[in-house]
Amino acid sequence: PIKLYVFDADGTLRRTTVPGQPCPNKPGEWELIPGVRERLARIDWTRAGFGVASNQGGVGTGYMSHEAAYQLLFDMAAAALGSAPPAGSIEMCPHAPYSNCPCRKPKPLMLRRLMRRFRASKGETLFVGDMERDEEAARRAGTHFTWAHDFFGWPEQPSCDS
Repeated sequence: PIKLYVFDADGTLRRTTVPGQPCPNKPGEWELIPGVRERLARIDWTRAGFGVASNQGGVGTGYMSHEAAYQLLFDMAAAALGSAPPAGSIEMCPHAPYSNCPCRKPKPLMLRRLMRRFRASKGETLFVGDMERDEEAARRAGTHFTWAHDFFGWPEQPSCDS
């Protein structure tokens, strides 16, 4: 049984609404991907933990502040769950791409932090994502992995590479 579900953000739970922009940089620039809220509503959150692990390179490259990026993820999680996400459920890497930081996916640090916080073992954790770096992070953390399009029942979609 899965004790902890961890989701990538962009291309997995949300998508940008700004043509030509791969990821949201401020409120009003994103929407939940259709079917996300309905699929998450079928999970008994009294028996499983919810987490988000997202690279937010826009912070490190100066597109947004750390606080703004976190708030966008918090708002996304609240919209997806229908209520505020649990305390400690959001992990984000604010570093610029190619910064070689210890937390940027495909490195597993964000997943490991969430597993410790929610006291879930590798075998009890499922990471849902849309990119090869998500799959690699799950492999490195030793968790289960499922592609977002399989978990939510969509055709494959292009995703954000933040």
